Amino acid sequence: MKAIILTESGGVDTLTYTEVAIPQITDHEVLIQVKAISINPVDVKTRAGKGVYGRLKTISPLIIGWDISGVVVKTGNQVTKFKEGDAVFGMVNFPGHGQAYAEYVAAPESHLALKPQNISFEQAAASTLAALTAWQAFTKQTTIQPGQKVLIHAAAGGVGHFAVQVARYLGAHVTGTASAANKAFVLNLGADTHIDYRSQKFEDVISDQDLVLDAIGGENIDRSLQVIKHGGTLISIPSGLNEQVAEKAKSKGINGFFFLVQSNGEDMQQIAKLLEEGIIHPYISKVYAFSEMKDAHLQQETGGTRGKLVIRVN
Repeated sequence: MKAIILTESGGVDTLTYTEVAIPQITDHEVLIQVKAISINPVDVKTRAGKGVYGRLKTISPLIIGWDISGVVVKTGNQVTKFKEGDAVFGMVNFPGHGQAYAEYVAAPESHLALKPQNISFEQAAASTLAALTAWQAFTKQTTIQPGQKVLIHAAAGGVGHFAVQVARYLGAHVTGTASAANKAFVLNLGADTHIDYRSQKFEDVISDQDLVLDAIGGENIDRSLQVIKHGGTLISIPSGLNEQVAEKAKSKGINGFFFLVQSNGEDMQQIAKLLEEGIIHPYISKVYAFSEMKDAHLQQETGGTRGKLVIRVN
């Protein structure tokens, strides 16, 4: 089968197209013919030697990627949830070896959900890691209560655009930071307020937030602490929430967490339900061919992508 392997960490030229054997499945796995995959910042960070590269660098061949949608073509002996011919989607083996950049993927049945009939394979692939991050952050890492004030940074991005929709669904008053060009987009997602991060300092505009979701890191985390109420929560997605920041949050009576999403089929089923009912919608800014993976990585690296990037495989 066709696959893209990572020969070493570095630039996009380390993504190498090759032929590898179709993976074998275990008793609790299914073999999926991949229709579409999506990429995330962690893909490009891992390719560059950061992200989760440290966990995977000794694996050969190393196939990165985690977000897939496709059709089950074979099931393990102990699989009970899926059968051949089922259309499924999920985030596979994150933060481990997902092996999504391939025509076929072996996936644990416990990481998958049935694809809703009202969305395409491309839309399903887009609604995996990013959507799961928002769902798990707001229902497991903390629990949003109706009426709470929630600030979402990078609200037009992959995680951010799902986070706005999920927070709104859970009853929060949502503020989203994004560029002026994305104001209408963020408000149409369900945000109550938009802040243009280029022309306004959010800490001068809002205060008394119950929860901040940060996907930027760096000084943005320190600035976010200024707008959170006593007893509130800061959740950082990038690895920017170091011990020093966590201690600073604690000294202010704020709960500070670094959050890393985990593969979970039950949560994927919740995402599937929200998609099926039209409560959340993925936004795909561009669909690439499998042969254009390097171009997709270069676009993801710009940090300015609205919504998600998807790669069509079959």
